[in-house]
Parts: sequence; C-alpha cells; structure tokens
Amino acid sequence: MTVQLSTTARNARLDTIESTIGTSPILEIRTGAAPANCAAADSGTVLATLTLPSDFMAAAASGAKAKSGTWQDTSADASGTAAHFRIKDSSGTTTHIQGTVTATGGGGDMTVDNAVFAAGQSFTINTFTLTDGNA
Repeated sequence: MTVQLSTTARNARLDTIESTIGTSPILEIRTGAAPANCAAADSGTVLATLTLPSDFMAAAASGAKAKSGTWQDTSADASGTAAHFRIKDSSGTTTHIQGTVTATGGGGDMTVDNAVFAAGQSFTINTFTLTDGNA
C-alpha cells in the first residue's frame, strides 16, 4: 500500500515551504534546462529577476498552494526564451524551488504571458501552483 496523507497534513507541508523560504523571495526566470536539483549551480542566462510579494503564496487548500498577488516585472533584464525558473530566499543565495517556464497553455510548472523575452519588456507570471503528493 502507498503511504497516504490527509489533506490537512498535505496543506501543512505546503504552507511550511513558504515559511521556510521566507518573505520577499527572489524569482529568476532563465534560459535553458534547469540544473539537476536545487542545490546545483545556476544555469542559463537570467532573463528576469524580481522580488516576490512578502506573502507570495496563498494558503494551501485541498493539497495545493497557488501564487498570491500579482507577479510582474516592468523590465526584463535580457532577451531570450524563458525555459526554467528558480525561487530563492531574499538574499538570492539559496534556491528552494525550481521548475519549467512556458507561455500560458504550454504546460510549464510556471506560465508567463509571453515566453520570448526582450530586454526591457514587461511581463506577468500568470500561473504557479504547488501540488502536494496524493492530492
């Protein structure tokens, strides 16, 4: 039998992720494939760096936790095609979450309004949700 968790336990685990990362984390949108894991060195070119809101994720419900508020940057740092993201603590030194980035409808872990960035372009993160196992 596979181990199962209650919805309450899954929600608590998800909410702990946000408290562990802390307030005002840094989101980097990058080109190329993501590193092998969160502990590995950064890869690709940084297309955009933004500070997320202090309460950047909504409270977990039904084993899922979605972004909270507007995640938007008024000026991309560089030109290129977004392929992965990394969410780091507020110092920008420790990566806690990484995944794929696509345009809306592309099936990425995070979706943006346009995955082809031009330096100085404004963009918005449309969706980002963490889903716990067994949900």
